[in-house]
Amino acid sequence: MTDVLAARRRVPPPQNDPNLSYRPGSPERAELKARLAAMAGEQIDIPLIIGGKEIRSGNTGTVVMPHAHGHVLATWHKATTEHVKQAIQAALEARREWASWPFEDRAAIFLRAAELLTTTWRQTLNAATMLGQSKTSYQAEIDAASELVDFWRFNPYFAQELMADQPVSSHGFWNQVDYRPLEGFVYAITPFNFTAIGGNLSGAPALMGCTVVWKPAPTSLLANYYTYKLLEAAGLPAGVINFVPGDPVEISNTVLDHPELGGVHFTGSTGVFNGIWQRIGANLGKYRGYPRIVGETGGKDFIVMHPSADPQEVAVAAVRGAFEFQGQKCSAASRMYVPRSHWNSVRDRMVGMMQGIRMGDVRDFRNFMGAVIDQKAFTKISGYVEDAKKNARVVQGGGCHGGEGYFIEPTLVETADPGYRLLCEEIFGPVLTVHVYDDAKWSDTLKVVDQTSPYALTGSVFARDRAAIREASTTLRNAAGNFYINDKPTGAVVAQQPFGGSRASGTNDKAGSKMNLLRWVSPRTIKETFAPPTDYTYPFMAEE
Repeated sequence: MTDVLAARRRVPPPQNDPNLSYRPGSPERAELKARLAAMAGEQIDIPLIIGGKEIRSGNTGTVVMPHAHGHVLATWHKATTEHVKQAIQAALEARREWASWPFEDRAAIFLRAAELLTTTWRQTLNAATMLGQSKTSYQAEIDAASELVDFWRFNPYFAQELMADQPVSSHGFWNQVDYRPLEGFVYAITPFNFTAIGGNLSGAPALMGCTVVWKPAPTSLLANYYTYKLLEAAGLPAGVINFVPGDPVEISNTVLDHPELGGVHFTGSTGVFNGIWQRIGANLGKYRGYPRIVGETGGKDFIVMHPSADPQEVAVAAVRGAFEFQGQKCSAASRMYVPRSHWNSVRDRMVGMMQGIRMGDVRDFRNFMGAVIDQKAFTKISGYVEDAKKNARVVQGGGCHGGEGYFIEPTLVETADPGYRLLCEEIFGPVLTVHVYDDAKWSDTLKVVDQTSPYALTGSVFARDRAAIREASTTLRNAAGNFYINDKPTGAVVAQQPFGGSRASGTNDKAGSKMNLLRWVSPRTIKETFAPPTDYTYPFMAEE
């Protein structure tokens, strides 16, 4: 019950980590360039890590550079069903001690990890993210460095605030709430596109006293492995987080069938999340309790322009919002609605910018874009581009080049059909589809934006007319969990814009806030009476 008193001690006040610029001549640029060269020249061996021990199964896969897919960065070992069972057991054994640690001791590990990441580990995680996930230096910096630092600094602060939330007491008794970690273990499933998600989905439950089985995506293993090693260097005890890459179906089947499953922390596709939820529902009779299910899934994120908006602002937001990191963000703009009076201006400005975009190896800092993550993604996105060439109009881009790397040009599509599939389906690539609407149909268009997609993750509205902003905010209130006014729909910052969506986009538990941390505890209410009654009767029972 030590966490009840944790609010007496205060963690250092957190601030968002400032992004380094990597301008020519800057020391961080030279340091990152050196680290990129060193890591590109290595081929490391990535084991499973179970109960703090490195395990090599001998059944291996490779990590390659998406922008040079013949270049192998690492060999990684795949978990078997037996390894997954060992990881679960290691988590359950570690929980006995970890759950009883005072909150400040758990918090200190993540605060130290944040300090290491801002200093000696920064360029290792940035370089691993650039090489393994084809992010530019700036995209890696805001993800693998600053966002992960923010998670590890703000989460202890939010947890401290949460545990300070105590009930009212009065004379004669004391009421308390004990924020207990979930029983059992938590299963963390993390995607390829953000290194910080790996550190947060495994780290947030651990901070609250849970122990974790972590299945990272194979295509982000280089950065995820170094994330685990960083936590280890910060003092994370063996078994608190168990690093188990491998076949997702085999691992999930084993984990989700285990009676001690306490929760799932997930980021990935809607289809996979639905399957997890269904499996848990079918297994409810097996579990000790009801597992917590927290998931952030897909998006079909929008930009909607009012006739009063500035075309240059919209064009810049669209190019950045749709094409940074090759559109491989859950929040990336993939559909846009532009009034007819402004379409020519917005289109021409965008085309001019897109023609100037350089795409290639991210070690060349002049490139704005790298490659999409793997062959599967390349094939899927290419299919959408080909569909656009047949059934819509490709305004700019449309080239797909998979020879050396998985490169897809930033692509702008125009369609007259508001129900066209590229306006409805998640693509997860650098493809932005525009529907041009009649200026007089602003209100009708807002309804189309709200009803077109099953997702509700991010979206933005551009307008100078305040009444139009109010109308859009009202009509689209449930269309986006993160809603932006006169800004692109990407770039959420921990503690500033807690991230998550609803509808088919997930449970909206807002990573980077107290709301998410509350999901990893099971509160116990405690009433202590100082002077218990000694007579069972009440005053009303006395005679007249």
